[in-house]
Amino acid sequence: MTTRDRILDAAAHVMRTKGLARATTKEIAKAAELSEAALYKHFQDKTGLFLAVLKERVPSDLGALLAELRAGEGDVRENLERVARTALGFYTETFPIAASVFSEPTLLAAHRDVLRHRGTGPHLLVEALAGYLAAEREIGRLPASADPRAAAGLLLGACQYAVFLGFFTDWPTDPRGIVAALWSGLG
Repeated sequence: MTTRDRILDAAAHVMRTKGLARATTKEIAKAAELSEAALYKHFQDKTGLFLAVLKERVPSDLGALLAELRAGEGDVRENLERVARTALGFYTETFPIAASVFSEPTLLAAHRDVLRHRGTGPHLLVEALAGYLAAEREIGRLPASADPRAAAGLLLGACQYAVFLGFFTDWPTDPRGIVAALWSGLG
């Protein structure tokens, strides 16, 4: 196992158990049995670690799925169900890590600034799905009246909300039901 892998495994564990706001680089380095200096040789800051954990240690890689979607391939509704299933898994994994960032306004502002500076953030998931839906609309597999950006936001937002409720209740997280509601709205 490489040093980087040790750091990512430790970061994933600490962030899952404490949340992003409470996870410190010192604590992550200790869990990896390394110095903080070793951690900073591989990652610029805690946000960089968080982004790497999302990409490399969360089993449901929503970004990768969205990047591989191609207009005209497969059934659109089945593709959206696959997106919903993956999104539900992704948000289930990442909600406990990321939710704590909202508890501290200064941390949220700093995190948002770093994401903006690096050209990344959760909005890119919506934009990727909207791009796929726009391409499907262009080739006639979605109605001309369909709003790809709104549909992408509704689908991913519904998945996020279902996961959020699932942490507090027995709210169902059926991807087919989410997509069925969206599909009927697309016309």
